[in-house]
Amino acid sequence: MGLIKEPKNVDFTGQSEPWTEEELKDFRKLMSELKAKTAKRKVQSSKKKRKVGA
Repeated sequence: MGLIKEPKNVDFTGQSEPWTEEELKDFRKLMSELKAKTAKRKVQSSKKKRKVGA
């Protein structure tokens, strides 16, 4: 993957618009679901790594 250079007389900066309350609500719901899924996965993987006897 290479570096993209800005052509002369072109500016690649942009400004995002603030999120609406509905968009924020959806985003927060999605993030909480992803965090719960990740936490569940970490608990399952830690159980598998236990060594029996030694």
